[in-house]
Amino acid sequence: MANFYGRATVGILLTGMGTDGAEGMRVISQSGGMTIAQDGKSCVVFGMPKEAIALGAAQHVLPIQEIAPLLLNKMFVKK
Repeated sequence: MANFYGRATVGILLTGMGTDGAEGMRVISQSGGMTIAQDGKSCVVFGMPKEAIALGAAQHVLPIQEIAPLLLNKMFVKK
């Protein structure tokens, strides 16, 4: 996705384990896309979002209830 859509790509990591999603987030971030990781307090399992944060791949770290409003705000704000 990131290689084709670049800056138009959005990656969101929610609760989960492993590192594969964190690696994907890094590629999205490096291609200029927007990346969001769920914060530790609202996660059931903070493994994968924590890895993305540690890699510096998460541009936004938010509670789950703040993710959709951020996306809507970004979609409808004129540049």
